[in-house]
Amino acid sequence: MLLIHCPYCEQDLPEVEFAYAGEAHIARPADPMALSDEAWAAYLFFRSNRRGVHFERWRHIHGCGRFFNAARHTVTDRFLTTYRIGAPRPDSAALPEAGQ
Repeated sequence: MLLIHCPYCEQDLPEVEFAYAGEAHIARPADPMALSDEAWAAYLFFRSNRRGVHFERWRHIHGCGRFFNAARHTVTDRFLTTYRIGAPRPDSAALPEAGQ
């Protein structure tokens, strides 16, 4: 069973309590109407999908209902850290297991 730490509830809970909400730290374009169709499609649909540490947004749907960010290693599927929305993004090299 995969356990995820909710930074608001301060509990480690089963994955079924949460919902994946996409890649974290993606800034919306300042003027979307000025973008070409290709640039708008890239913003909406294309994500990095890297191997290794990946920053994601999750929602605690069966608890507090709040969104939070998480750093997860895509090879091991382990959550390295979770943090509240608005908190600075941690340095991926300083996270445990980040070197794998």
